[in-house]
Amino acid sequence: MTLIKSISGIRGTIGGVEGNSLTPIDIVKFTSAYARFILEQKIESKTIVIGRDARISGFMLSNIVSGTLIGCGFDVIDIGLSTTPTVEVAVHDLKAAGGIILTASHNPKQWNALKLLNNKGEFISANDGEVILDYSTKNDFKFSLIDSIGKYQFDNSLNDSHINKVLDLDLVNIDLIKSKKYKVVLDAVNSTGGIIIPKLLKELGVECVELYCTPNGDFPHNPEPLPENLKDISNLVVKEKADFGIVVDPDVDRLAFVCEDGTIFGEEYTLVSVADFVLSKLGGNAVSNLSSTRALSDITNKHGGEYFASSVGEVNVVEKMKETSAIIGGEGNGGIIYPKLHYGRDALVGIALFLTYLSEKDLSVSELRSSYPNYFISKNKIQLTDSTDMQFIISELANKYSKEKINLIDGLKIDFDEGWVHLRKSNTEPIVRIYSESISKQKADKLASVFVEEIKSLI
Repeated sequence: MTLIKSISGIRGTIGGVEGNSLTPIDIVKFTSAYARFILEQKIESKTIVIGRDARISGFMLSNIVSGTLIGCGFDVIDIGLSTTPTVEVAVHDLKAAGGIILTASHNPKQWNALKLLNNKGEFISANDGEVILDYSTKNDFKFSLIDSIGKYQFDNSLNDSHINKVLDLDLVNIDLIKSKKYKVVLDAVNSTGGIIIPKLLKELGVECVELYCTPNGDFPHNPEPLPENLKDISNLVVKEKADFGIVVDPDVDRLAFVCEDGTIFGEEYTLVSVADFVLSKLGGNAVSNLSSTRALSDITNKHGGEYFASSVGEVNVVEKMKETSAIIGGEGNGGIIYPKLHYGRDALVGIALFLTYLSEKDLSVSELRSSYPNYFISKNKIQLTDSTDMQFIISELANKYSKEKINLIDGLKIDFDEGWVHLRKSNTEPIVRIYSESISKQKADKLASVFVEEIKSLI
């Protein structure tokens, strides 16, 4: 049983013992702590927006969270089966006091989580998260008397509202996309992408072949959109003679593509391609996290902008984007942040912008991919134990490689002449992530294997 508290929310496996996993008692505690925090912000609104992905445990969480918020004096607008970016947009548009998304993102089905938003529809900061965790630890809550409890409202129209906002973006050329008569295969891993993305594609005149689009939470494969999990869609794209494939994670904030020949476009290059399009039209700066490909820096420089790197985590990327006035940003895991709609990773925005760019370039997806600098990333992980001292590991390796370019703002990143390696404790799983990148797959894998063994020797 696992319970993880981080900037990515309160995340854990369902069932087990209170305090060691995500039990109903834990859900009440964290929701109550969040409610107290929001009340202390003195926001005029007393409305909280909630939404969920299609996980089996989602209905249970939704009821517990709704009831707790009502008991704390908040009115709840429940938008039901939706996406993380849809909830983010809804909080902003409804001028709500905050929002809670019930999703464990790419984690397997036994996991769920509470992703907490502020009144701007953005993830709460690390400092605010610490305050909430402190309240939950101390059981420091106050519930409303009967005449002050909140009200509940269900509104499933917000998905359509989100789609319309994407279609209204200046850079989205609906008529041009329609003229291409694209055919795509969609793998929505049996979650809410299977509800909202076919609707978006229909509005864009794109024929959609649905693969795993029934929103029942029964994930047919590991839901993280990595190459090893995408064999079914790769085969179906070729079989259907589709123009490309679209892959999203359960809460639709990560986006990956499959080329027309069944090869993987690469989730790292989702942001690269969309940024290439946006920067070619608007110019400006770009941001991604430390674990993202160098290709984004190359593309940004090509368009005369400046590239900046942040710590891993959407809230950190957003903070750096605001600081540097970046017009596009995201994460190498397939997350696209386009501030002209909202400051949050949004697969719908990514799809619409990518389709417009592809239409303008009049290229196949594999041809577009081959036009970019060819870097290769190796992604590895090591399971953590309770006794693992990450700070010790980082210090030892930083000292050993002190002659190289060292970055310690988020774990340890070491830049070499032909690549880099980044190791950090995950915000979402009890693991150490080891990412490496180089000019060939062989060199990236070799660099990763060296550091996997280095870490194992220090555990």
